Amino acid sequence: MKILMVNKFLYPAGGAETYMLGLGEYLKKSGHQVEYFGMDSENRCASNSIDCYTKNVDLRNADIVTKLKSSIKTIYSKESAKKIGKVIENFKPDIVHLNNINFQLTPAIIYEIKKHNIPIVQTVHDVQMACPNHRMYIEEESRICQKCIDGKYINCVKNKCLHNSTMKSAIAAVESYYYHGRNTYNSVNCYICPSKFMADTITNAGVDKSKICVLHNFCEKHQNIPNKQTDKKYALYFGRLSVEKGIKTLIEVCKELPDIHFIFAGTGPLMDECRGIDNIEAVGFKTGDELKALIRNAAFSITPSECYENCPMSILESLSLGTPVISSDLGGSPELIKENVTGNFFRAYDKNDLKNKIQQLYSDSELLNQMENNCLEESKNHTIDKYCDKLLKIYNSLI
Repeated sequence: MKILMVNKFLYPAGGAETYMLGLGEYLKKSGHQVEYFGMDSENRCASNSIDCYTKNVDLRNADIVTKLKSSIKTIYSKESAKKIGKVIENFKPDIVHLNNINFQLTPAIIYEIKKHNIPIVQTVHDVQMACPNHRMYIEEESRICQKCIDGKYINCVKNKCLHNSTMKSAIAAVESYYYHGRNTYNSVNCYICPSKFMADTITNAGVDKSKICVLHNFCEKHQNIPNKQTDKKYALYFGRLSVEKGIKTLIEVCKELPDIHFIFAGTGPLMDECRGIDNIEAVGFKTGDELKALIRNAAFSITPSECYENCPMSILESLSLGTPVISSDLGGSPELIKENVTGNFFRAYDKNDLKNKIQQLYSDSELLNQMENNCLEESKNHTIDKYCDKLLKIYNSLI
C-alpha cells in the first residue's frame, strides 16, 4: 500500500510528529511505501521522492508587515495545495493520512487531494475544529473556555485567545468561519480520534459522526523491563512546566506534603517556580533511556492537567513501564486509566483532592505493587502492532 503522511512539521516537534514518524516507520517495516509532505526545514527528517515541500512558515518572530502579508496564506495556502498535488502525481498514493495541517499547510490541501479521488484519513491531535485557539483554554486567565464550540468564533477575537494578540486571534477566527462555512472538514473520509472526548468534541463542532473512529494512541513496547529501584521513593511529573498542565496546583500540593519526594522532569515558563522547594527535585528536560528510567522507578506519575487533554502520551508511557498514574479528570485522560487498577483520578483544580490521592497511593505499597503489574498488562492493549492492525482495516475499507 502507498501511504502519504502529511503534517506541517516533518521532525519531532511534539506529540503529533512523534506519532506520525513512529507510525510511518512501522508501516515501512511492514512492507508499505510511505512518503511525507509538510514544511521544509533544516531539521526535517522525513521526505518524499521528489523533495517537494512548502516553505517554512514561522510567524512568532516576524514583524507586523510580514504577519499581515502572511495572514491570507495561513488561512488558504495555494502553495501547499499546488505542491501536495505534485507529490500525489508522482507518488500516486492509495491513501493520504493527514495530521496537523492548520495555519502552515491549511485545509486548502483537502480540496487538492479530493481532485485526485484519493481517500483521506486524519488523526485529530487537538480541538482546532471546535476552537480556533486549538486548546479550549485561555492562558492569561488560566481557565477552560468553550465559547466557540457552537460556532461563535468571534469570541476568539474578543478574548484575544491566540498569544493575547487581536490580529492572530482574528486570523484564527476567520479560518474557522471559512472552512466550517464551506463544510470542508466533512470532505475527509475518516477521522481517527485518540479519545472519545475528542470524538464528541468534533461531533459537536459539526463533523459527521459516521466519519469518526475512536482509536487510542499507541506507546512503545519495551523489552526486558528492569525491576524498580526502590532505594529512593518518589512521585514523578514529566512534561511541560506550564500553568495549563496544572503545575501551580501541583507545586502547592508538594509544599503541603514535605515527607514525599517529587521529581519534576521538563522545562517551561514555570521552571523557576519549581526551584527552591525542599521536596521538589527539578531535573530539567529528559529524553530516551534517562526519562524511561525516571518513569520506571517512580512510585507513580502525576498528570495534573487543568486543560483538556486528548490522549496524553505521558499516561501511555507510564503504563508501558509499569508505573501507575494519578490524573485529573479532564478530557481523554480518564479513558486511559482504570480507577484503583492502573491509577486514580482527582477533580481538576481541586488541590485537596489531589493531595489526598497522592498521600493515599504513596503510603500503600501493596496497592502500588498490584498496580505495577496491572499497568504492564494494560499497556499490551496499546502496542503499535495492534494499533496498525486496526488502522490498516480503516485504510482498506476506504480504498
